[in-house]
Parts: sequence; C-alpha cells; structure tokens
Amino acid sequence: MTEALAPSLRVRPATVAVVGRPNVGKSALFNRLLGQRLAIVEDTPGVTRDRLYALAEWRNRTFTLVDTGGIDADFDPLDAIAQGTRAQAESAARDADVIVLIVDAQDGLVAADQDVADILRRTRKPVILAANKVESPKAAASVHAEFSGLGFGEPLGVSALHGEGTGDLLDAIVDKLPPEDPAALESPELALALIGQPNVGKSSLLNALLNEERAIVSDVPGTTRDAIDTLLQWSGRTFRLIDTAGVYKKANQHGPIEYYSSLRSLKAISRSDIVLLLIDALKGPTNQDRRLAGIALEERKALIIVGNKYDLVRELGEYSQPELAAEIHAQMPFASFAPVTFLSALTKRRLQSLMPLVERVAHNLDRRIATAKLNTIVRDAVLAHPPPIQSGKPLKILYVSQPQTHPPLFVFHVNDPELVPASYRRFIENTLRSEFEFEGVPLTLEFRSRRAEGGHEERPR
Repeated sequence: MTEALAPSLRVRPATVAVVGRPNVGKSALFNRLLGQRLAIVEDTPGVTRDRLYALAEWRNRTFTLVDTGGIDADFDPLDAIAQGTRAQAESAARDADVIVLIVDAQDGLVAADQDVADILRRTRKPVILAANKVESPKAAASVHAEFSGLGFGEPLGVSALHGEGTGDLLDAIVDKLPPEDPAALESPELALALIGQPNVGKSSLLNALLNEERAIVSDVPGTTRDAIDTLLQWSGRTFRLIDTAGVYKKANQHGPIEYYSSLRSLKAISRSDIVLLLIDALKGPTNQDRRLAGIALEERKALIIVGNKYDLVRELGEYSQPELAAEIHAQMPFASFAPVTFLSALTKRRLQSLMPLVERVAHNLDRRIATAKLNTIVRDAVLAHPPPIQSGKPLKILYVSQPQTHPPLFVFHVNDPELVPASYRRFIENTLRSEFEFEGVPLTLEFRSRRAEGGHEERPR
C-alpha cells in the first residue's frame, strides 16, 4: 500500500461567535452557515443556553463557529439558568477572534440590541453586524437606516430561513479572521477528551496517566464540575488531557451546576482531536454511552472506547477481552471502527495499553493516501460491485482525491451526487477501511458533481 503519514502539526482554527439577544435566529443562522442541522441533545431542553461549537470552512479557511444563548439584559438575577446563559454568551464573545452580532430585521432596533452592542464594544474584538429575517424587499430596504446607528459598520441583510446573504456574511467573516500563525506549529499538541457518565473513572484515569493526584477523585458523582486541561508528555509528544464532568442523561434534573457541567463536557468534545469514551466494563455500554459516542462522531472526532474497572471483570473471568470488545461493537455498530481497550484506572492494570493506541489513532487521523493508489482502489471496487441504477441513470465516479486530513476527507467527483444511495456510500467507506489503516477515525466522503470541479464550489446564497 502506497500511503504517507502527514506530520500531526496543525494550527488551531480561529473562533467566530454568533451573539445576540434571545429569539433573533442565532441557531438557525448557525446551522445555515454550517450547511447542516447540528444535532441538539434531545434529553436536555435549552441546550443552546450554552455554547455549541462546530468547524466551518469557507474560501480555504477553517474556523470554529460558536452558537450562543441569547444575552438578555432583563434576566432575573435569581434565575441560575438565565444567569449562566448570559455568562456563557459573554465568555464566548470575549474568547472569540471575530463576533457576529445578530439582530432581527422584522422587529427593528430594540433596547436589548443596544445592551448587547454595549457589551460587545468592551471586548474590543472585530464585530460584524448581521440583520436576520430579511425575507422581503421591505425588510432589506430598512436594514441600513434601522441598525447602522449601532456603530458596527454597514449591516448585512441575511435570511437564515432561505439562505439569502449568507455567502456575503461568510466572506466578511473570513476577511476579518486573524492570519494563520505558522509559529503555532512549533508546539504541536494533541487534545484528548475524557468523557463518560458520572463516576465512571475519568479523573482516576487522568491521575493514573499523570502518575499524580492532579484531579479530585470521589465516589460521589459530579465531583468534577468543569473541563480541566492538563498537559502530558509521552514518547516525545505533548498531549492535552481534558478531564470532564460526567454527562447526565437528564442533566437539567440535577440542578444548574450539573446542567452546565454536562454541557461543558460536550463542548470539550468539539475542541479535542481524540475522544476517550470511558464505559463501565462490568455493565457494558448504556444508551447514554451510545449517545456520547454518536456526538463524538458527529463532531468528526477520532474515538477510542475504554472499558474501565477491568480488574473487577477479570475477577469474574467469564469473558475474554476479544469477546467483550465484540459485544461492545455489536451494541454500538455505528462505532465499529473504534478500537476498544480494557484497563483499571484504580489499580493501573493494563494502563500501558492506552497511550500506544492513542498514538496509533493519531497517526491514522493524519494518514494521506496517494491519489493514484486511491483511484485504483476505488475503480477496482466499482468494477467489482457496480452501483445500483437510480432513476434509470448509472452513477459514474470520475475522480477521487483526499484534500484534507485530521480527519480524512475524500472527495468523489461524480456525474450526479443524487445517484449515490446510502448503502453504496457505506460500501465505498468499508472499501477504504479494508485497504487502508483508519482504525478509530471517522471518514468523510463528499460527492460532488462535475459542476463543482475546478475549485468552483457551490456557495450559500
């Protein structure tokens, strides 16, 4: 197999925060700019009260887009959720490189918009003003006169509902992004997020890896209440370990502290490279474990499943490690490519199995396949198993390339992307996995029509 391993060096993307008062369409615009409806935690009402992170790409620049809860100047100071929502939104604005202030073109300028603008001025960050809900010529005509007084330049009229103006907004965002800093490559890190249900042993694993009591460990669930970053040097490489609070199935029923702790844990996934999902090896994966694994893969993060408390399983002696791993994959078929390792964070038994596995998956994240070899493999697979005929038209795969790693992205130039059924997409992915080493890594397969060739990609309207 002809393939190359690109060095695991990359610049952390700039951050763009979408901010505004409640109910101006921030989340709808967030989804529109991403080109997808980002999954929201169904069991937890009000997820957008906390920050939601996702990677976006435009004009060959990748940046982190942050959706925030509404900033309400009239919130009840005794309402912990409202207070936390405002604090999270303000924190996102302070941490961002660029801020997009969303106002409602249909409501016009209201006092709450002025309050949000005052807060953003204090950040001294570049602010782009976007007037949402411009679905009519009348609304578009009034945007300049209505909002230019906020002092953030010419407002951009957009429609999250129909997509109008979002291309211009993305152009404005990219123009204000700070230049990529090559010096950031001199100190490469790999971020590992330790996630799982409460009391599954995340802090114990952190302490075991560091060989010191860096995090408080208790039998009481919820001892860890925020994501804690710690650096680990291993085999000449720097790893950032993110210890997180346990994610409750219904965090809002455990009080505001646990609610926001759970949301911060989910946020930690978005800023990691590899997710270590800890499960109780005695109990096996639960519905909550499957949900967390699904979130990690939706975020396009590498995934390793860690069966903790293996010392107790070993005492029972009923199943071998391969049998346990096979059962875990059977219960989580969507993550069947994720490796499974068993250890005891408490006794450190088999602890040495984890970091070599992390290193292997990290290499897979940056694996780049030679274009000629890639096209040969795909062509042979298509000849052996031709795609089904859709609407009387055959699918033709003209050319395949891998423009991106971390995680790998494969672009298939075809005669018509609508002719690719989900089953054939899975067949192509399984072919790539069988031919090349991508253990633990999600693969993105993007099918583009010939019209998108030559670098002219479709853009939001």
